[in-house]
Amino acid sequence: MVSREHKKATLHEKLQLLRSITNSHAKNDSSIILDASKYIEELKHKVQILNQDIASGQSSSCQNSWPVVTVESVEKGIRVNLYSERSCPGLLVFVLKVFEELSLNVLEARVSCTGSFHLEALGDESDENGEIIDAQMVKHAISNSIENWTQNNHHQGQGC
Repeated sequence: MVSREHKKATLHEKLQLLRSITNSHAKNDSSIILDASKYIEELKHKVQILNQDIASGQSSSCQNSWPVVTVESVEKGIRVNLYSERSCPGLLVFVLKVFEELSLNVLEARVSCTGSFHLEALGDESDENGEIIDAQMVKHAISNSIENWTQNNHHQGQGC
């Protein structure tokens, strides 16, 4: 029969593993589980948004190559995801201008421009003046910047 101490140690190991997977900084068991629950809900929400983007992004071949934008409010601020199957020279500059115009303080960002374009950024949801920045407002501004970038590329003869 397994001793009580062994069961407790095994449970502690599993909770620490859960804590590391969910990037939780909680100290007690119930807080680790609560953080894991929130993490799972965030993942479900991301999957739902990605499914909606996939369903709505299949209208024409040119529009399929347009970058897909998702912006959501998360516990730590505002998460921005921008993805395109193709390379998007110059798009990053347009998006960074939006961040600057909105006074969106970027806390973390990852960008990949090899073959495709992918930007993932986490920004503080309040600007320099302490005003809350709305996720829909950010998405609208980024969508406008994508249109401006596209028009700029058309004028330069770079096509879709």
